[in-house]
Amino acid sequence: MQTQRQLFLKHNAQTSTTPLLLEFVKAKGIYMYDVDGKKYMDLIAGIGVSNVGHCHPTVVEAVKKQAETYMHLMVYGEFVQSPQVNFAKALASILPQNLDCTYFVNSGTEAVEGAMKLAKRYTNRTELIACKNSYHGSTQGSLTLMGNEEFKQAYRPLLPDVKFIDFNSLADLGKITHKTAAVFIETVQGEAGIRIPDAAYLIALRKKCNETGTLLIFDEIQCGFGRTGKMFGFEHFNVIPDVLLLAKGIGGGMPIGAFISSSQIMSVFTDNPILGHITTFGGHPVSCAAGLATLQTIINEDLVKDVEVKGELFKSLLKHPAIKEVRGKGLMLAAEFESYDILKKIIDGCIEDGIITDWFLHCSNSMRIAPPLIITEDEIRAACAVILKNVNRVLG
Repeated sequence: MQTQRQLFLKHNAQTSTTPLLLEFVKAKGIYMYDVDGKKYMDLIAGIGVSNVGHCHPTVVEAVKKQAETYMHLMVYGEFVQSPQVNFAKALASILPQNLDCTYFVNSGTEAVEGAMKLAKRYTNRTELIACKNSYHGSTQGSLTLMGNEEFKQAYRPLLPDVKFIDFNSLADLGKITHKTAAVFIETVQGEAGIRIPDAAYLIALRKKCNETGTLLIFDEIQCGFGRTGKMFGFEHFNVIPDVLLLAKGIGGGMPIGAFISSSQIMSVFTDNPILGHITTFGGHPVSCAAGLATLQTIINEDLVKDVEVKGELFKSLLKHPAIKEVRGKGLMLAAEFESYDILKKIIDGCIEDGIITDWFLHCSNSMRIAPPLIITEDEIRAACAVILKNVNRVLG
């Protein structure tokens, strides 16, 4: 009889020649447990997904209750479904007034795709601008916006009329013109290795978009829902986008994404043509119920309050000559090493010692540190001790 690992390799599509092949059977809080009962601390939260921890009881209860009530009823936008309505209302209550209308989808890349269509339709323009080293997803349109040719070259031709600017470059803002439909930008760049923009840059970007009639679209798929120490990353900079993209951490572990704008902008999907954007499973009732429970958990348990303090604790503990810097905001951090080869050995050792971490797509010499927001200071100290142990082991 074949093992689960053998069946996985045989029947599940592979995305690399070297999958980790860890086989987990349970997850709770910040920990995951393998088939042998070994406990692993999840220091990356499923790449920014499990902000409230794995299987948070409030989220699990909401999922159970909704699954027993109803699941899929109809394609998005036709029936009034309370989980969608209640989650959209809750999001509007904590966002600026111009972000009061939500379109729910299934993932982050779908949120990007929907926003691309929205920007073209609203502005009647075709040019889109993104940043170098950006990551916005892996479907065709989102891939076009990715600022790394290595991951794109095998799939060309991609969409036309897409340009790139340097992140945090005031000079490059001149490339935004009256031909530009939208600028897509991560409020905090993720796969670039956690890059924080200057507040003056985002203010100037907002001004340039206003001057040219360009929509400013903030991708907070990784940095939203408390990850940076505020509910939304843009709150650090006092700059409000025209469209906000969310996914990952908003579902408490369930698949869901959203693009959010004003009712006025969103209204362009209703005619010429009718059904301007369509999704069958977007806004799935169970996922929306989980999303609302996740948002309520973050608020009710005040999980954002200590995120910046916890991030600073990581920075203070991860001191070593081999660690060039630890950068980031809150619990969205990157620890930079000399090379990928050194980092890979450290990561492998950490996994062997029960700490799950990894690197970034566009910055392979930096370690990703993005645990569930519920991680305690004692757990942070334990994680850092394991990381430093492996740094010393690798570098002798």
